[in-house]
Amino acid sequence: MNIKIKKLDLVIAGYMQKLSIPAIRFSFAVIFIWFGILKPIGLSAAIPLVKSTVSWMPFFAAETWVDIIGWWEVLIGICFLFKKSTRLAIALLFLQMTGTFMPLVILPEVTFQSGNILLPSLEGQYVIKNIMIISAALAIGGSLIYPKKKSDSTEPDSI
Repeated sequence: MNIKIKKLDLVIAGYMQKLSIPAIRFSFAVIFIWFGILKPIGLSAAIPLVKSTVSWMPFFAAETWVDIIGWWEVLIGICFLFKKSTRLAIALLFLQMTGTFMPLVILPEVTFQSGNILLPSLEGQYVIKNIMIISAALAIGGSLIYPKKKSDSTEPDSI
C-alpha cells in the first residue's frame, strides 16, 4: 500500500508541477486586469489609498496617477496571458510593486493600527499580501529558463 501511495503522490505532484505556472499566470491575468480596470473607471476600493500615496508627486494629478496605475495593471495582466510576454509582465509587475509598498512608508497612520508595525490595518494587509505576488512572480521567472537538451546534460534525470 505504501508503494501505491508514493506512486499516486508522484502522479499528483507531476500534475501540480505541470499546471502550477500556467495557473499562476492565468490568476495574475485575471487579478491584474480585473483590479486594474476598476481604477480608471472609478470603481476600485483602492482609489483613496492610491490617491493618498501619490498626492505628493510633483507631476500629474492624483486622479491621473490612478488611471496610469490602473492601465499599467491591465497591461501586466494582458502580458501574463501569453507565455512570450511573461518576462515583460514580470518586469512591469516588479516596477509596479515598488509603488505598491509606498503606503507602508508614506502612510503608516493608514496602513498600521496605532502606529504599531506588527498590527497592519486592512489597507496594510492589502499591501503586505503583495509579498505573495512577488514570490509567485519569482517562481514564474525561475520557470522561464531554457531547458538543456538531453544530450548536453551530464547529470542523470531525477524524480
